[in-house]
Amino acid sequence: MKKCIRNKNFILNCSLKVNCILALFLFAGGLASYAQDKTAAEYQVKAIFLYNFTQFIDWPETAFNKPDDPFVIGIIGDDPFGSYLDEAIAGEKIGNHPIKVKRFNDLRKISGCHMLYINSSDEDWVGSILTLVSGKNILTVGDAPSFNKWGGIIRFYNEENKIRLQINVAGSKAAQLSISSKLLSVAKTN
Repeated sequence: MKKCIRNKNFILNCSLKVNCILALFLFAGGLASYAQDKTAAEYQVKAIFLYNFTQFIDWPETAFNKPDDPFVIGIIGDDPFGSYLDEAIAGEKIGNHPIKVKRFNDLRKISGCHMLYINSSDEDWVGSILTLVSGKNILTVGDAPSFNKWGGIIRFYNEENKIRLQINVAGSKAAQLSISSKLLSVAKTN
């Protein structure tokens, strides 16, 4: 079994911030988006989910060149998060890995990511990105209705005014990512 970047007791030692976020968004089944600016509220919640994924998914040690390399969350396509994602990860670490956000506007410049949010519903473009990151330890996340069918790992979707998750388990295994049963229990899987 591969040694992962965080120990198995990490969840028990989470900060108050992580526990509160987890209770609100994962175990409560999502947050209804009743705010006046529904889109902003939706992406604020999704930013928190992206951060929480780092707590419930194990990346192999080989995903990092050095023990203190940053954990990179990449965004390709228009950035729908604004400052929400930067605020969610501010000062956070996974083990010795500080979490950073990188925004990409060119497919050829995607490198060094551990998680990649793909903001597009264009099958050809998303397919090109997924092909580019295939075989790497990258968690791919998107909103497109067919995202998982195209090979993406986690898809956000709305159901009853709540943000839900659909997880492509085979895709996560191909990327050598180990997803916690706690996260799998709050998601649809395929």
